[in-house]
Amino acid sequence: MLEALLLMATCFAQDDPKPVLPVIHTTIVITAQAPEEPSVDRRNAEVFSRTLFTRDDQIFHVLDAGINAGQHEGGGKSIEVRRFGFNLDHGGVNGGLKILVDDVQQNQGTQGHGQGYLGSLKSLTPELVEEVNLINGPFSAEYGDFSGLGVVHIRTRESLPDRITVRLQAGSFGTGRAFLAYSPASPRVDSFLAYEGSRTDGPFLSPLRYGRDNFTGNYTRHWTQNRTFGVKFNGGLNRFYSSGQLPLDEVASGRLDRFGYVDPTDGGRSQAATLGGYFRQETAHGDVWKADAFIQRSLLDLYSNFTFYLNDPVNGDGFLQHDSRLQEGANGQYLHPHKFFTTQGVFTAGLNFEDSQINVGLDSRVGRMPVAPLTKALARITNGAGYVQETVSLMHGKVQLTGGLRADSFRFSVNGEAQTDAKWQPKASVAYTPTQRVPLTLYLNYGRGISSADARGIVQRPELPKIATTDFYQFGLSHRVRRFSWSNDFFWIDRSNEQVYIADDGSFEFKGPSRSYGYETKAAVSLTGHLSLNGGLTKVVNAFYMGTKPRIYVDSAPHFVANAGLTVSSWRGWSGSVRMRAIDHYRLDGEDPTIRATGHTVFDVGVERSLKKWLDVNFTVDNALNRAYYETQNYFESRLAGEDPQFRIHGTPGYPRTLMAGFTFHLTPR
Repeated sequence: MLEALLLMATCFAQDDPKPVLPVIHTTIVITAQAPEEPSVDRRNAEVFSRTLFTRDDQIFHVLDAGINAGQHEGGGKSIEVRRFGFNLDHGGVNGGLKILVDDVQQNQGTQGHGQGYLGSLKSLTPELVEEVNLINGPFSAEYGDFSGLGVVHIRTRESLPDRITVRLQAGSFGTGRAFLAYSPASPRVDSFLAYEGSRTDGPFLSPLRYGRDNFTGNYTRHWTQNRTFGVKFNGGLNRFYSSGQLPLDEVASGRLDRFGYVDPTDGGRSQAATLGGYFRQETAHGDVWKADAFIQRSLLDLYSNFTFYLNDPVNGDGFLQHDSRLQEGANGQYLHPHKFFTTQGVFTAGLNFEDSQINVGLDSRVGRMPVAPLTKALARITNGAGYVQETVSLMHGKVQLTGGLRADSFRFSVNGEAQTDAKWQPKASVAYTPTQRVPLTLYLNYGRGISSADARGIVQRPELPKIATTDFYQFGLSHRVRRFSWSNDFFWIDRSNEQVYIADDGSFEFKGPSRSYGYETKAAVSLTGHLSLNGGLTKVVNAFYMGTKPRIYVDSAPHFVANAGLTVSSWRGWSGSVRMRAIDHYRLDGEDPTIRATGHTVFDVGVERSLKKWLDVNFTVDNALNRAYYETQNYFESRLAGEDPQFRIHGTPGYPRTLMAGFTFHLTPR
């Protein structure tokens, strides 16, 4: 039983199996999904506040939900995301995984380093995460661009439990981190100011020199019991060097260390600041009005060299990608609970708007000095959307029906030349519980999601599709009895044609139409009042491009992703967990099955001990078994100095066993 559950991933939390009306959260940001909806997973603040993160991208290691994410450069660069048999690059292609923080989209379109780049997540502080909602497909009308393979909506705190919180930690590879927060107690006001600073060199022969400084603040005013206004601010600075992706044949031969480097000048620097305002009003009849707006300014300079000396045998192929952008956005939402005889329901309507002005460029470089501009563009992307959704509960709660419709309109402009497009996205789901005596629910979900193309490619090739679609079908069963909960579903994903603008060299890649299908299993069991076990797996049976003979398969993503966790909670002052994450070997070439990336299984251990009411001690061991593995692997042509060009696999090494210890001081409770 234990072995079987350890092969199943992601925490599966499910409330009362009886269908109920969607919950309206008491915080400013509200959620319209029913709490038992099988297509939605939730993670609360505890998993983030009790974990010592040595790297910011590790937040995805505890999300699970079939998401496989790894570092592409070994440090401060955005993660590479893989899900349901598709490689999403940095989050925005092949359907995309939409990630938001307090309604602010993190996927950056027409980015210097690729469509849907997720570098803005570097300014997210884990201790400030309140909860995370994970939607396993494009099933909610609330979300549009980049939502084809799901949504991760991160909601941050409005206040902290203590007036003063201090966390200090240190560990392997010269790693040090500090979290400082002040959250005063005041009637009708929730607020805090927080700072996070971290430094690490990583295990690399060329030190990572990764520094991160984040500043976050919140002020929430409860004018009345039903009316709330808030302001949030977040700013971050990030700089790093990188060893890049290494040719694995050189590592295997011993000529290059697994943590070595070819170009020691790779790396980058970024800075970003976001200011947002939030308003919520609830009427005496239960209606809710919500509005928010934000403005964001960001700068990114990324120094990369993937092919080494392939094109320039003398100076090398290093290049600089620059992205300078200003983004503005606003969202409005209205929820109306209603009842007609025994039928209960919630009607939801909303509007979204986002506008991005971008200065993006690509330069060749020697060292970190740009020498010749390759491409440059002044781009502007405007996205407006509206949606409606209705959820009703029938037959005394045995049947829950949801239907929604969303429309998105885009305008893409590059150097004054513009193109437009628009798409409709239908959503529908049904959940049926035959009898309350046997808490078994059957559910069927359908949603169409969209992902926009890079504006530079759209203007250069206006005859090609500007928006790709993802049709996602999901059928499953969920069950809960006493301390055990379980769900199993089958998915079928059809992707339309998609053009991908390769920002690294200004070229195009054409993908689709494609299809992926498989199944997911999730389970959780409370063994005692203090000990629980949960896990899940996602298995892709097949992923291929339709209409190809001989068949060409979708590559560069695992077909098996598993996560599991054994957790001890509040037992005689102790808390802790053992977490496992695993992927299988997977193809790196759609036609040649012998070109494959290696899989891995990694265990992480975390322990927390409460010494005093005001003092906790934490200890973590990441990659506890010291597994030698690669977080990302790609297949392309490159050349080292003095050799002929060749196609080969390149990889970014996963960190070896990493130790981290820390103290958390809870001073003056609120």
